[in-house]
Amino acid sequence: MSQPLLSLVDTDPAELAVDAIVIGLHSQPDDGGALLPAAGAESIAAAFDGKLTSTLALLGASGAPGEVTKLATLGTIAAPLIVAVGLGDEPSGSAPQPEKLRRGTGAAVRALAGSATVALALPLPDDEDAPGVLRAILEGALLGGYKFAGYKTKPQPTRREPVSALQVHVPDAADEAARAEVTRAEVVARSVRQARDWVNMPPNELRPPSFAEAVVAAGEQAGLAVEVLDFDELKAGGYGGIVAVGQGSEALPRLVKLTYTPAGVTDPKRVALVGKGITFDTGGISIKPAAGMWEMKSDMAGAAAVGAAMLAVAALKPGVAVSGYLAMAENMPSGSAYRPGDVITMFNGKRVEIYNTDAEGRLVLGDAIARACQDGTDYVLEASTLTGGQVVALGKRIAGLMGSDAAIELVRAAGDKVGEPAWPMPMPEEVRKGMESDIADISQTNSNLDRAGHMLQGGVFLSEFVADGVEWAHVDIAGPGYHSGEASGYLTKGGTGVPIRTFLQAIDDLA
Repeated sequence: MSQPLLSLVDTDPAELAVDAIVIGLHSQPDDGGALLPAAGAESIAAAFDGKLTSTLALLGASGAPGEVTKLATLGTIAAPLIVAVGLGDEPSGSAPQPEKLRRGTGAAVRALAGSATVALALPLPDDEDAPGVLRAILEGALLGGYKFAGYKTKPQPTRREPVSALQVHVPDAADEAARAEVTRAEVVARSVRQARDWVNMPPNELRPPSFAEAVVAAGEQAGLAVEVLDFDELKAGGYGGIVAVGQGSEALPRLVKLTYTPAGVTDPKRVALVGKGITFDTGGISIKPAAGMWEMKSDMAGAAAVGAAMLAVAALKPGVAVSGYLAMAENMPSGSAYRPGDVITMFNGKRVEIYNTDAEGRLVLGDAIARACQDGTDYVLEASTLTGGQVVALGKRIAGLMGSDAAIELVRAAGDKVGEPAWPMPMPEEVRKGMESDIADISQTNSNLDRAGHMLQGGVFLSEFVADGVEWAHVDIAGPGYHSGEASGYLTKGGTGVPIRTFLQAIDDLA
């Protein structure tokens, strides 16, 4: 897994000898929609004697967010190609919103696949917002250019390799704060790209044992402490949820724990990241419809995000103790699969009556959350592609968020900062009442098989496994964890890596 080489430059953008240079372009609705070069492109606009925007307009540019327009420079500047990316209306402040820049940069770099070296001359403010804006540009560039290697046996004549080197224009290329942002962006992007790779792998190539092996190898290389429980150890340890879900597959389940301990920090805050790792979800005995089932290879996106986030934590070394718990299983129908009507005993001793084997994620997560709480933690932050109800309620870009007030606000604020929005949802008492069981402590879904409040049922169930005094947040990424449409902004088709950047920002905020 490689990503472009990233560097800072302070040479005049018009003099940069690169294959292409990216500039921003604003629309001006108060001036009849006239185009305006964004800050950072002044010397390039001057080289065109005031005709740059009119030429781009002739090529169809409107300045709409994410729109990409290419213009051959014919020797006017050192770079042979200008790529103007729309940034929307002229901002009232010194720079557009970071997320707008992140998306625009991603779109531009992806459009330049096949170019070896690309320079970015985009707007940077000269105030306290500069680090956040630079971070958005760097992340957009590194993530927008991602492409999964795939499994094709013949070279594809239309395939163009991603950009191999990126230069970002800044006022001072030696500035330590800016250089620190480059280092952080490289670490974070590598983490997100790793999660995307795991999610995009076909399910026959990434089953629980091989997924565990891949995470363990990456964790050990990063210097993390690693623990793996196999099927026999899970049974002996009382992990009834993970065992039940995984016992129907010949590729038996695993629980992987990765641990980072900060050096020289006395009594650090403790965070547990928990991820759902269903490497393929057929629905089990309650089998899913065939249409679109292939996309269930992405049902391990939460665990992929947690594992990859831990790799970034190991590199960034925050002053917070962080552990990652990846609950891995393959939900298959077979003679050994668990059934509707079963009663299973979870890791914390609670007994659960099963109504629908397709609501398996909450079972593996319940065990992992209970284990995290037993190990000792101040916060549990959990990510999972848990319910179709999340997509129905909030769509493909906004995650559902439930939990304790403090953790909800921590995750919501972090997500807003990095462009991974999450919307707080309630956990009404009537939802819990609907999950009462006649023979066990709780039923796994609504006892009437009523899908009303389906997303809320998942959060309510998970709350049963959080220890008293632990702040916790459940992030339902059923939509945001996998992008099934055409590439958009810095999101390419397939795995997204959500919510890695949210979790890393939340850890920074706690530190």
